[in-house]
Amino acid sequence: MRTTSTSGTFRHRLGRRRSGRPAAAASLLLAAALGLTGCSGSSDGKEADASPSASGPALSAAERLEQEQDATQDEETPKAAEPTGPTVPEGDLKPATGSFSKPEKEFLTGRVPESMEPAAVLDVGKESCQRIERTAKRDKTAAAAAVAAGEIPDAEAAVAHLCPEQRPVVDAAKGGYGDGTHEKPAAGSYKTVSSGPSCSWQVTDAKGNLLASGPDAGATGPHSLKIPSGAARFVSSGCYAWLRA
Repeated sequence: MRTTSTSGTFRHRLGRRRSGRPAAAASLLLAAALGLTGCSGSSDGKEADASPSASGPALSAAERLEQEQDATQDEETPKAAEPTGPTVPEGDLKPATGSFSKPEKEFLTGRVPESMEPAAVLDVGKESCQRIERTAKRDKTAAAAAVAAGEIPDAEAAVAHLCPEQRPVVDAAKGGYGDGTHEKPAAGSYKTVSSGPSCSWQVTDAKGNLLASGPDAGATGPHSLKIPSGAARFVSSGCYAWLRA
């Protein structure tokens, strides 16, 4: 269901994806929002007409974003915090009505593709702040894990400009790792906050020699791990996130 409100539509889509998507979906959302530079393809694979249809109104930026997300939601997309194409100059960052506050404008600078409405990008940052705040009220460590796992889009910038009171959560997530493959991991001790029965990990050196792995037979989470100096690769699966111990 769509509304005629750009921010409402964007929030509806973001909320729907958050409730049913794995942690990587949040990173994909931001990559889709910041990488959008035009209309998406049509459902039959043909290139969509870039001009408005004579039978209906032109799509809003948020509606084009929805189509882009639908077309890419199952693809492997690298996490991205910055758009790759031209962005709206700082002096042109204006909402449809009113004005942006100084912190909002600082957050938006360099983050709004030319074809995107600034309010849609701002909504991503505000939603990230809200998610951090809601989770931190219940469990600050869990909120830090969500940031480390990449589940909360562009958390660092959102906290820096829009919700500085959440700085302790982002600081706790620094140096942590989410599931996936990490090259040249930092040496140190790490721990999981929560992990499923399928949690496993390996640390190898540059020659592929095993330096650490787990869990031990019969061990249940939370788990702990020590990455030694000289580690070249750290692979985690099913563990969600590792924080500095």
